Amino acid sequence: MVTIKDVAKLANVAPSTVSRVIANNPRISEATALKVKKAMKELGYHPNFQARSLAGKKTQTIGLVMPDSTDKVFQNPFFPEVIRGISKMAHEQQYALNISTGETEQEIYESVVGMVQGRRVDGFILLYSRINDRVTNFLRKKQFPFAVVGKPCEHIDEITHVDTNNFAAAQMVTEYLIQLGHRRIAFVGGATDLVVTMDRVKGYKAAIESAGLAVMKDYIVSEKSLQAGGREAVAQLMSLTHRPTAIIAMDDLLAFGMLNMLHELGLVVPAHVSLVAFNNILLTEMSNPPLTTVDIQIFQLGYQATKCLIERLNDSNEPVKRLIVPHQLIERSSCKPLHDMMAVTKLDERESR
Repeated sequence: MVTIKDVAKLANVAPSTVSRVIANNPRISEATALKVKKAMKELGYHPNFQARSLAGKKTQTIGLVMPDSTDKVFQNPFFPEVIRGISKMAHEQQYALNISTGETEQEIYESVVGMVQGRRVDGFILLYSRINDRVTNFLRKKQFPFAVVGKPCEHIDEITHVDTNNFAAAQMVTEYLIQLGHRRIAFVGGATDLVVTMDRVKGYKAAIESAGLAVMKDYIVSEKSLQAGGREAVAQLMSLTHRPTAIIAMDDLLAFGMLNMLHELGLVVPAHVSLVAFNNILLTEMSNPPLTTVDIQIFQLGYQATKCLIERLNDSNEPVKRLIVPHQLIERSSCKPLHDMMAVTKLDERESR
């Protein structure tokens, strides 16, 4: 059986150095770490994390907290992609993942409490941020390490988080549509208690007001459901007397539901209405038409959040961090200048200019 001493001998270092490399101690130089890892690979040595957790009270496991039941969450391609980023960093640092289970917010909360009290994880990554969240409040009270994908609603200076500048991103896409000549621009958001929804609505309103336009209450729709919500939102918006010429969707999946409903109503994107969304998931290139969307680098959100958490786990003195991942508008074929659009029944183009 290969031991730490065997690895140390091959790498020409002390056994304590090998232990520090396995523990990802930041004080070990990259050159030394590479030398030790090479020796481990040559000898086929695999650390016994179970024994290490008993000795050092560490599980080498990170808990993932979902915003909803897992069956609903994984219907949205955002979550597999953000978890791919989390898994990549966790693998690099030799951490396992433990996903919270539960069908309701109460069950998810109880799952997190159980993992903390049972010392089954070293820290958590929350894949959401909402107002007065019980999980966040519990972890803060327990002073248990965690990081958030998104911007905390409260105690922002006390919580490590990685986010998109959602205000700026929504402001950008709204200004993009205004530059195309649109004046009747609708916004379809997600659950109103999510910080990402609130920030994007604020960015949308800021761009509308900056252009000297009135914020129309009827043009702002909130839908918690994804594809179904997109269909319902379109039906609501297209029933208005002065219906919008452009729509901003909170999420690519919402936009897909909108595309289907618009087609059923006999409306063509972008000939009758322009459509832009967020996330830039793979399917946006394959939709008909290909969807203009904001790339928020989902993989990097997960990867960087995990990196921040592990740095905190390795050094309790690590400061609170706030990282903003850059975003980019990906222009495809779902938006068109207003003057190039076909006339739509009940649409008074003179008022929309």
